[in-house]
Amino acid sequence: MKLAVYTKAGQVGLTEINRPQIEAPNDAIIRIVRTCVCGSDLWHYRNPDIEKGHQNSGHEAIGIVEETGDAVTTVKPGDFVIAPFTHGCGECDACRAGFDGTCDRHIGNNWSDGVQAEYMRFEYANWALIKIPGQPSDYTEGMLKSLLTLADVMPTGYHAARVADVKPGDKVVVIGDGAVGQCAVIAAKMRGASQIVLMSRHEDRQKMALESGATAVIAERGEEGIAKVREILGGGADVALECVGTEAAVDQALGVLHNGGRMGFVGVPHYNNRALGSTFAQNITVAGGAASVTTYDKQILLKAVLDGDINPGRVFTKSYRLDEIDQAYQDMDERKTIKSMIVFD
Repeated sequence: MKLAVYTKAGQVGLTEINRPQIEAPNDAIIRIVRTCVCGSDLWHYRNPDIEKGHQNSGHEAIGIVEETGDAVTTVKPGDFVIAPFTHGCGECDACRAGFDGTCDRHIGNNWSDGVQAEYMRFEYANWALIKIPGQPSDYTEGMLKSLLTLADVMPTGYHAARVADVKPGDKVVVIGDGAVGQCAVIAAKMRGASQIVLMSRHEDRQKMALESGATAVIAERGEEGIAKVREILGGGADVALECVGTEAAVDQALGVLHNGGRMGFVGVPHYNNRALGSTFAQNITVAGGAASVTTYDKQILLKAVLDGDINPGRVFTKSYRLDEIDQAYQDMDERKTIKSMIVFD
């Protein structure tokens, strides 16, 4: 089968490897129908020290179950499924508390990679996989896009809003206008926010967020951006959702909050142990981490997509074949698309 690999910094190619096999009773082999490139994949793509032939970091897919291990009872061959980037067990304290993204039992191997490929081996499949009714042919391309977001970016945006406890009437600021930030806008609206401000410098992304429920957009950054937020909201925000993963984005999130505000962070951190002592005098609540994909999909998000209540699939603004994977990365890196989707026959 074909698998995407990094050939050098700023370049992705394909290699031929053996199709994966069942290795454990809780495994499933999935034929991938749709996968995609994540903003977090670009950190590897840009890494000047990336090793040639290193497996891609792709981790989002929907597909058809081809084979299951003996312990898998929740799905069977032929089922159409969401393959989350997380692999919770559903039984440990973390999973029962709704934090399956950081399952207590699967520390160190809880996240997928190598999913920009024709097949994948999904570990801990019995609880973590989410069955989709019917088959791919039953859905429009637009619906398939939204279903694919349920493998990562929509639950991740929702996680930011959930851990920050967005409540009806809250004034929310979203930092980051990529796919996760766009989904955080959707999530804030789902949870009843009265005002949702997106911090974005890009017109196409601003327009998308406004269509999804944002009430204002701000292009300024730093102190100027903070002042603009406070002007629009009539004071600081109740909640800031940090969807980038840089120290500057964290500073922006903390800066827009009023004392006693709440920050949810889901951008994969690319900073070194940022100290939180500076928040002491503000009584800021800070929470975040890997999304509870399976929990949110089963309880809330799959139904919301199937019912047409939300349309997160709009973040996929361009589609590609697997042999166009390098272009898919390049277009995301150059902001020619918000999120690249890979389509299989």
